[in-house]
Amino acid sequence: MKEKKINELMVPLSEYAIVNTEDTLKTAIKTLYESHKTSTNKYMYKHRAVLVQDKKDHIVGKVGPLDVLRALEPKYCKLGTSEQFYKMGLSRFGLSNDFIHSLTEQYCLWDESCESLVKTASGLKIESIMYTPDEGEYVNEEANLAEAIHQFILGHHQSLLVLKKEKVIGILRLSDVFEFVGDMMMEE
Repeated sequence: MKEKKINELMVPLSEYAIVNTEDTLKTAIKTLYESHKTSTNKYMYKHRAVLVQDKKDHIVGKVGPLDVLRALEPKYCKLGTSEQFYKMGLSRFGLSNDFIHSLTEQYCLWDESCESLVKTASGLKIESIMYTPDEGEYVNEEANLAEAIHQFILGHHQSLLVLKKEKVIGILRLSDVFEFVGDMMMEE
């Protein structure tokens, strides 16, 4: 597997949905949906996230499905959790479903209608809900696929940002790596 390079499987930024930090969540969703309609890419799976750029056009974050759903209920911030918590999830800490359910009641989570929460969340600025990638979520375009798979497995990541001389030039998605590996199996 060492012969395949990251830049052969990545999605270039030109083919990805990108929004600015000052855009709203509604704009991000609209941009994502528009990318689905206009996409002529070779990839089996549609994008499920948008990349976020700052005023200097540097990629500084991502907004994925969990970020969008988390943004619907602002009281999650009362749990005093960190990004690491969101990556791992409570169940991985050995907490029971009953305990996790009790948090919903204790913090009055989801006590408004979904429609009301969606309406409020749609106006949120992307910078307030975006996920900022850690150092382990970047991979060099010249790296081999085995190195990227190692990062996916150990970090439980859904995607890695691809760098060329410290600048993000694309995104390597777990779904595309899975498809590539599956295709290799089918060729045997």
